[in-house]
Amino acid sequence: MITRETTIEDLVTILPESVNYFMEKGIRLLICGEPIWGTIEEIISAKGFSSEKVDEIVTYLNTLLAEKRRN
Repeated sequence: MITRETTIEDLVTILPESVNYFMEKGIRLLICGEPIWGTIEEIISAKGFSSEKVDEIVTYLNTLLAEKRRN
C-alpha cells in the first residue's frame, strides 16, 4: 500500500508508471535517473498542493497499483 510516508525511491520501485503521472502534474520524481529524496507528502506539499490533494494523489496511486497487480 502506498501512503503519504512512502519514499519516492520506494514509489518509483513499486510503481514506475507514477513518474509520468507526477510529471503531468509538474512534479519531478527523478533527476538524472535517480529518485528525489523525501516522501510523497513532502514532494507534493513542496509544490504547493493542499493536504486534500495529497490524499487524492495517494488514493489514485493505490488505484494504479491495484490495477497493476490485477494484470
